[in-house]
Amino acid sequence: HRLGRRVGGDRLRLYPVRERDGRIEIDLADPPPETVIADALAALVESFDDHEYDRMAREIARAEKAGADPHMALTHAIRATADRFEFGASHALPASADWLALSKAVAGDDPAKRLVAVLEGVAHFAWDSRRAPRYPYAAGVADWDAEAFRAAVEAEDEAAALAHVRGALKRGFGWGDIEPAFARAALDHYADFGHSAIYSYKTRQLVAALDPDAEGLEAILSLLTRSLVMATREDLIPEFKAYAPALERYGEGAEGLPAVETLATGSVRKVLAAIADSGAEPLALYDRLVEAAAWQMLHFDLAWDRQTDGSFSQNVGWLDFTHALTFANAVRKLAERTPEIWPAGLLQIGCFLGRNAAYIDRSLDTAAWRVDDLNGFYRAGLEGLFDHDQFELIVSAHLLKLTVALDEERRERPDAPWHGTAAAALNRLLASPLRRKHPLRTAKQSLAFVAAEG
Repeated sequence: HRLGRRVGGDRLRLYPVRERDGRIEIDLADPPPETVIADALAALVESFDDHEYDRMAREIARAEKAGADPHMALTHAIRATADRFEFGASHALPASADWLALSKAVAGDDPAKRLVAVLEGVAHFAWDSRRAPRYPYAAGVADWDAEAFRAAVEAEDEAAALAHVRGALKRGFGWGDIEPAFARAALDHYADFGHSAIYSYKTRQLVAALDPDAEGLEAILSLLTRSLVMATREDLIPEFKAYAPALERYGEGAEGLPAVETLATGSVRKVLAAIADSGAEPLALYDRLVEAAAWQMLHFDLAWDRQTDGSFSQNVGWLDFTHALTFANAVRKLAERTPEIWPAGLLQIGCFLGRNAAYIDRSLDTAAWRVDDLNGFYRAGLEGLFDHDQFELIVSAHLLKLTVALDEERRERPDAPWHGTAAAALNRLLASPLRRKHPLRTAKQSLAFVAAEG
């Protein structure tokens, strides 16, 4: 075999040798490109269990050198790991979409940056599925029916929902044909801390960037469908009991735009009431809500992130605030194609606002975080992501997705009034890294929890 045996994970190439008429002849012919590509992709998957990040990079580079589209490696990784995700799509999906978008916008002809973009996506799928057992997707095909798909998601019937998705693919439908059904299903509840909407929007971008084959597309949609079915439905817990009544009466009011102060500091009930009673045009109301979310993030009281004596419900950190903004971006983009989700989307942004209001410091001096050159700030931030120093993929993914979302909003809606506040909030986040471990808090809360048991 021209590709030889593996040494330390990498293939040691062997050259056929023969003796003829007293001469030693070495066959230097390269193996067929398709053989090199297939071997590199197989080796890529072999590297996943031990999460050999540098080996992943080399195998992707080998496949590209042999003529493969580098995106092929990401599609292959998704196909290889899709049934190892017990709860469906993880942050690997939106992060991959954002990395590919970033590569297209910023990397240019730089091969190293282009490799980073694919590598980070592959590595994230590898990490999130690492050594997990397989959770097979039920077989079956049903005629595509958007409302039946939505009902299957609502009933938490993964098999039925997937059957409808396969029916759509069988009819030759692409993501654009079925996105409205996914958007409605994602917004039927305040679901999974906003991930359902975020993942649905980012699926649009991922599919467009990868242009996957039929098997790859089914793998992506299977991941997304499972995540929608498995999503927590936080509008059904007592904290958000005001959501359903607010949604029912949305659009009946004529109060105009609510004040940022009300949205940024009010309770869940008060914020949802203000949104439902507004009667304002959706995009104007959206800007007011995002302005409040950006202000909240800029004024996050870090004492809550550092405290060790609070209850489980008070475990608040930066992601409680970043998610309000990335979720809002996803709502706007999904609503561009499916306007009927605006009421649910706007009210769910309000759920973020109400839950975060208790954790802000109104008196915080934020002057140090002001950004005077938005273009330069985002350009430097996006460039810097290619050489981030975050070991945890979940951390780099959140820095990536917030920066990309805010930059997308800035480029597409430059006249929105809240860009300065959002940039300052991001600037403060970058200077106050995410705290990922709370040993003392965890110990105290665990002791209290166990002491309260019978």
